[in-house]
Amino acid sequence: MDHPHLPTTEAAVAALRGIAREFNLEIEVDHDIGADRTSRRTTADVGRTTDPDGSLPHEAYVDLGGSPRITVRLFPEDDALITVEGVEFHDVPRDEVPAFLRSCYSGLASVSGKLFPPGYRLIVPLPGDRTYKEFLPMIQLTPWLSRHVR
Repeated sequence: MDHPHLPTTEAAVAALRGIAREFNLEIEVDHDIGADRTSRRTTADVGRTTDPDGSLPHEAYVDLGGSPRITVRLFPEDDALITVEGVEFHDVPRDEVPAFLRSCYSGLASVSGKLFPPGYRLIVPLPGDRTYKEFLPMIQLTPWLSRHVR
């Protein structure tokens, strides 16, 4: 299943605000605009705010209240870093971020235990048979993660 295209960071922020309304969550957004302000633009000259093509890169950090505790860093390169209860999911395509959050907040995300290697995996299913899985050590289980062990 295709996800709605989010062509810009601002479009993704608007979609996340919609998720926050849908699940009655508080949302806080911080914006970094300009090559000298975004985290992946370490080669920008001092005082230079644009990319070589003249565009302004836009990055946003979104903190969503509620349970589970989720933060999202939206990068100008069309991907995101999503952190769920301390578990980091790197390189999630920006278009999949709303579906990822919806899966977490609607109870579809789960934690599975493994004997070898010992530990757990946080599993976040998305429509269209796409699934994200990240390892987490047993010591990192928060109350929310513990409630979702299957």
